[in-house]
Amino acid sequence: MRLPDFILENLESILQSWEDFARTIETPGADLNRAALRDHAEQMLLAIVTDLRTAQTVQEQIEKSQGLGPVAMHQTAAETHAVTRLLAGFTIDQMVSEYRALRASVLRQWMSQVKTGTSLNIDDMTRFHEAIDQALAESIASYSRAVEASRNVFLGVLGHDLRTPLGAILLGSEILKHSQGLEARAAKVATQIHTSVTRANQIVGDLLDLTRCHMGPGIPVNKTDLDLLPVCRRVVDEVQAFHPEANVLFVAPTPVVGKFDGPRLEQVFSNIISNAVNHGNIHFPITVQLSVAEDVAVFSVHNSGEPIPEDVLPFIFNPMGRFSQHSATESGPTEGLGLGLFIASEIVTSHKGSINVTSDSKQGTTFLVKLPLTE
Repeated sequence: MRLPDFILENLESILQSWEDFARTIETPGADLNRAALRDHAEQMLLAIVTDLRTAQTVQEQIEKSQGLGPVAMHQTAAETHAVTRLLAGFTIDQMVSEYRALRASVLRQWMSQVKTGTSLNIDDMTRFHEAIDQALAESIASYSRAVEASRNVFLGVLGHDLRTPLGAILLGSEILKHSQGLEARAAKVATQIHTSVTRANQIVGDLLDLTRCHMGPGIPVNKTDLDLLPVCRRVVDEVQAFHPEANVLFVAPTPVVGKFDGPRLEQVFSNIISNAVNHGNIHFPITVQLSVAEDVAVFSVHNSGEPIPEDVLPFIFNPMGRFSQHSATESGPTEGLGLGLFIASEIVTSHKGSINVTSDSKQGTTFLVKLPLTE
């Protein structure tokens, strides 16, 4: 008996095997009724039957095996199944195990027919494996997209909701700092509170920027006519004040006037300079340069010290590829989430500019940003 015919004739027993296995999965399976346990299994099996009965050339088979098969115009049963399993509390490993059990159940029952003398079509088995793999790939991709979307929504809500209490704490610390007659110890505590909540507010801002980048077209910028020289100088002074042990040299021969988003580029300057201070050798000067070359603003930061490994360089602006020369315990509270370079890269991209980094043991590490002066 051909495999598609076998599946249709034994659909109920196959579905029962699927249900029995799903029920054995710990935690979520015990709380689901029969319909939920069989969720989309019948539609997937019918789709597999349709696929097995569809003529396929050798080239089409090769393309399908390489993941280049036809793309469905609408959401498939496998994609929907993944989302419902996620909502039911199944892990991705548990969902994958369902497909493994389904594959084994169908082939085991079909092979039992062969033992009774029924002829076996090897091509059916090959195409069945392809169809299961296709459904599995669709489910995994759908599950991953749903997890990513829910994580982004969570981060966005978290960042938004934290802004209000942090703002209240920041305002309170500002009032305490400028209160007259505070004892030295109370004034010191107020200053520490203000510094910590400012840092926390920056981390929340980075979270919101990360969410904007993942859920939208990128970080929005509001460009105005602006001279970047005083903006950069102010950032250098702030970093130097926060890290008095570092020697930050600022070189800016002329004003740099153009169309820029000042607050956003202040983030870029602060993130890159702070990165050089945190990861460079503070026994050597950190050179910050700002200039104009051919209608382009050029900003660079150079530091000495251990170079960034070659295998890390391609991922230095990736939020998941953060690089640090220090361990988590050594880096201290100023390290935050490590999103600084990613945020800087996204802001530069929104300005239609470019950002690059070079690093070796002889020349040190240099971050180079180029921004067009006009639209």
